[in-house]
Amino acid sequence: MTASALHYEHPWIGRDVEDTATGRRGTLRAIAPDGDRPRPVAWLLPSGGGKEWTTDPEVLADPAPVT
Repeated sequence: MTASALHYEHPWIGRDVEDTATGRRGTLRAIAPDGDRPRPVAWLLPSGGGKEWTTDPEVLADPAPVT
């Protein structure tokens, strides 16, 4: 991952992924800092809409195919 304007590149950005820490699925919006956390986090948006949440990028899995 390389940092650009505090955001990190990731091949799954824009794809539906599983957050294995919670079992939820959502669209990966960004890998970026979150406040004072020492490491960047993954920002996900529920597929049907709703409140965005964050998780550790290392727990992301099962990306939807690129269409």
